[in-house]
Amino acid sequence: MTQEIEIEFKNIVTKNDFEKLLAAFTIEASQFKKQVNHYFDTTDFQLKNHQCALRIREKNQKYTMTLKQPNQVGLLETHQLLTKNEADIALTGGKLPEGALADHLFKCFKIDIKECLFLGSLITKRVEIPYHGGTLVFDHSFYLDEEDFEIEYEVTDEPKGKKIFDELFSKYHIPIVKTENKIKRFFSKKLQTNKHGGIE
Repeated sequence: MTQEIEIEFKNIVTKNDFEKLLAAFTIEASQFKKQVNHYFDTTDFQLKNHQCALRIREKNQKYTMTLKQPNQVGLLETHQLLTKNEADIALTGGKLPEGALADHLFKCFKIDIKECLFLGSLITKRVEIPYHGGTLVFDHSFYLDEEDFEIEYEVTDEPKGKKIFDELFSKYHIPIVKTENKIKRFFSKKLQTNKHGGIE
């Protein structure tokens, strides 16, 4: 198990503005890499109610289970590497593996990882480039019949990062809008399709 603090800024943009930025940074279609986030929660959304998120990320034929939780600055991410077999079991109606992350989840929130069920997946085509001491991320995501375009900026210094982020969009005359993270967008769409507000 490993842990890190995630500090990032994000902005949903139109397809036209996304393409404008790709051109400005000379990013080509061949640079995009695919990753898949598989999301989990309990039947009564205990993780969501704690402002937390639990996922398995599939990238480069590797699987990482990650718990995101609120932190004084940014988010605390707790990671645990999984085997393909462990991931396959979790994604086909089985249970998430126990271990250090499960222990951390129960210690912090009294949530048993065995109660967490697979809800669905979000596919992202992503490009990451270095930008003024941080990482600028271009994401094109697909989930539950939705499609969106997002720019993220990952930093270690929150005030400095916010200034650089704001200046980027000002330079290209692109509005900054309130943007929820991917799992919140996924859950919002999921709940829209489920009138009872639970897991189908």
